[in-house]
Amino acid sequence: MQGKLRLFSHFFYALLGFILPVLIVYGQDQAGFISIDCGLAANSSYNEPKTGVFYVSDTTFLDNITGESKLLLPEHRDGYLRQVWNLRYFPEGIRNCYTINIISSTKYLIRATFFYGDYDGQHKAPVFDLHLGANYWDTVKSNNTIKEIIHVPLQNYIHICLVNTGFGTPYISAIELRPLGTTVYKTQMGSLALFNRLDTGSITNKTYMYNDDVHDRWWYPYSYNGWTQLSTSLTIDSATSENPYQLPSIVMSTAATPKNENASLYIGWTPPDSNTEYYVYMHFAEVESLPANQPRLLSITWNGKPFYRPFSPAYLSSFTVFTQGPLTGGLHNFSISQVGNSTLPPIINAFEIYTVIEFLQEETNQEEVDTMKKIKSTYGVKKNWQGDPCAPQQYVWAGLNCSYDGYDSPRINSLDLSNNNLTGLVPDFLSRLPNLKVLNLENNKLTGSVPVGLIQKANGGLLLLSLCENQNLTAPVSCGSKEKKKNKNNFVVPVVASVVGTLVLLLLTAAAVCWGLTRRRKQGDVNDSIPTIQRESIEPSSRRQFTYSEVLQITNNFMRIIGRGGFGIVYHGSIGDTQVAVKLLSPSSVQGYQEFHSEVNLLMRVHHKNLTNLVGYCKDGTNAGLIYEYMANGNLHKHLSDHSSSYILSWEERLRIAIDAAHGLEYLHYGSRPPIIHRDVKSTNILLNENFQAKLSDFGLSRIFPAEDGTRQWTRVAGTPGYLDPEYYLSNMLNEKSDVYSFGIVLLEIITSRPVISKTHEKIHIAQWVNFMVEKGDITSIIDSRLKGNFDSNSVWKAVEIAIFCVSSSSNNRPTMSQVVTELKDCLAAELARKESYATASKDSVEMMSLKFTTEMRPLPR
Repeated sequence: MQGKLRLFSHFFYALLGFILPVLIVYGQDQAGFISIDCGLAANSSYNEPKTGVFYVSDTTFLDNITGESKLLLPEHRDGYLRQVWNLRYFPEGIRNCYTINIISSTKYLIRATFFYGDYDGQHKAPVFDLHLGANYWDTVKSNNTIKEIIHVPLQNYIHICLVNTGFGTPYISAIELRPLGTTVYKTQMGSLALFNRLDTGSITNKTYMYNDDVHDRWWYPYSYNGWTQLSTSLTIDSATSENPYQLPSIVMSTAATPKNENASLYIGWTPPDSNTEYYVYMHFAEVESLPANQPRLLSITWNGKPFYRPFSPAYLSSFTVFTQGPLTGGLHNFSISQVGNSTLPPIINAFEIYTVIEFLQEETNQEEVDTMKKIKSTYGVKKNWQGDPCAPQQYVWAGLNCSYDGYDSPRINSLDLSNNNLTGLVPDFLSRLPNLKVLNLENNKLTGSVPVGLIQKANGGLLLLSLCENQNLTAPVSCGSKEKKKNKNNFVVPVVASVVGTLVLLLLTAAAVCWGLTRRRKQGDVNDSIPTIQRESIEPSSRRQFTYSEVLQITNNFMRIIGRGGFGIVYHGSIGDTQVAVKLLSPSSVQGYQEFHSEVNLLMRVHHKNLTNLVGYCKDGTNAGLIYEYMANGNLHKHLSDHSSSYILSWEERLRIAIDAAHGLEYLHYGSRPPIIHRDVKSTNILLNENFQAKLSDFGLSRIFPAEDGTRQWTRVAGTPGYLDPEYYLSNMLNEKSDVYSFGIVLLEIITSRPVISKTHEKIHIAQWVNFMVEKGDITSIIDSRLKGNFDSNSVWKAVEIAIFCVSSSSNNRPTMSQVVTELKDCLAAELARKESYATASKDSVEMMSLKFTTEMRPLPR
């Protein structure tokens, strides 16, 4: 069809290597511009020769100037804009952040540029995540790309963070912020990520930016062989009250029109996800002086439906048509046609397409962030405190615990600054953290008196305050042997009393619920009759025992946190060339101490390729921890629940993970002597290595089972809500079928990628939802929509049937794990047969070009 443009966002733009006249008049106001050259030497600045934009070094925006700078070789920088000649890369730390002060509630165009330039000589650009504040923004996964977003920060600063996901060292070339007016680029909800911004009537093949565009939007040239161009040498008025977009005259002075005067202009694209929301902005200006008897009257349709009323573009004046709300669906096809008494073909001068990004994770309360900044600057804290203190949860600052209440801002409730050699006074602003319940300042070099506000909160039972081992601190706490205990209780007892009271209330409530749901047991049945794993001693083993000092060395002083749980914090570490995960027991976790001994002794008994391998353990005084093999791809739950991730597990990969986990359980139930019941099977306890091989983890709740008769056993109920076998919960009778139920829930997660318990008001359980959907008979409504039909439907149906049998209310109706393994292998065989058949058919068919969908903008080769 003539005049048709298909935008699958596969364009390779000339956005960095374009040629502009060297002589530019630097007369426009750059007020509010923030232009950062990442990697530029400290205290350096310059005006970019081709645009006149003023750039500064990134060193003042970094914490302790983290990362390393690099100047690209001449062959990689010649002909490109000055701001990409340098870059900064971050070989240390998981999350590295820039902190940029801005004006809150101002709408900004934020642009981050990544120009690889083979700076490391590896000839392969790394892949990593980009975060805006506490939220995921996008994944950087090509040699050269630009990420651009229109966003309204609610704080007086923003954090732009690079997150190492294990696929190479993150790097960045430039960061730019440009303030926009409040009346442009409005959305019903969320921010706007640039999908395309095209100068459709371009006759110069140049990319235009500042100072042609006062907002420094980058306009990329586009031409189509079914189109021709119209142009004028006159100025297009783009600063009218009717059009606040302030479009560049040089872009609007050219327009595209179909070569066939009777044809329409078509703009269309197919999104990767029909739920993706788009906003479209079409810019028009008449560039020809038309006689009265030759009008140009246009109409716009979207997917065949009227989109905008008929109109005539004004001569030498810009006019913008835009969506009032987000567009969704599997296809977007815009048609611009002449209508009515129009005698001239349609035109379009430029257009923009954006996708909606909703940043749902609230950032930490700004007053508390300001307080933490003061703590950091006052004490000169050397911890890796970057980005938002509390969010996202996996990157919470070391020494902090935070509370998360729905959509409210996270609040800091615990601060541990012990053992940091802090000097000076205890600042009063610490008392301004309203939710702070624990403050540990022990073993420092603090001086002076303790602020009255902290003492009052501590004596009032609102704060657990620890100040010991500060010899020059004047405080109502003495840390001599007798006086220490006596005076320290002034702070500890009220808080402990409050905590104990709360625990008692919770326990009484839980006991009342359990009493109503279960029958009372005889006195002799109160305790576990299942042989528990020895808790007071650890059996000897060939697996190594490490000292606490060795653990410090292994984890590089606990530099990198990779997980958290009720047991404690999990750190990344290395023993020689081998990466490990170190799960350190929290001193306050009584249950964790019991689970620590259980897990050590159990893992010393068993070994299987689908169980996490225990490398060693630490039990050094009060310090205890477990050292495992490192699982590079994290836990299964992360991959299923993160719908913003660029990597989506295929149906084959999901089946292989399910089979791996099933093999692990099968071994515990039937391969171990005596058998073992895991008791906490869930997707967060299924870990994935670099090859996505799955292994069961977290055996702290596991129980050894007498194998002679396989009869059910009485035991206290333990497990995770949503995964917990209802029969076990009601009867307290445990057998291997309780694990089968939990596995069935995991299998439903694998199939649907839905939460186990919905976050809606109704709190619908995943098993209820699947059973309801099965009745409708449409497999596409059950399986994860991100798979886009790329699966064998019989394989999926069979997997759903297996899961439903596993979650039967009666354990007698559930299969064994051996049966589950066999059935899942049949599912995998069906999927592999489909893929083999598809591959064979493809060889016999005519090869067709497939245009890859991408939202990245890249420079053309020079």
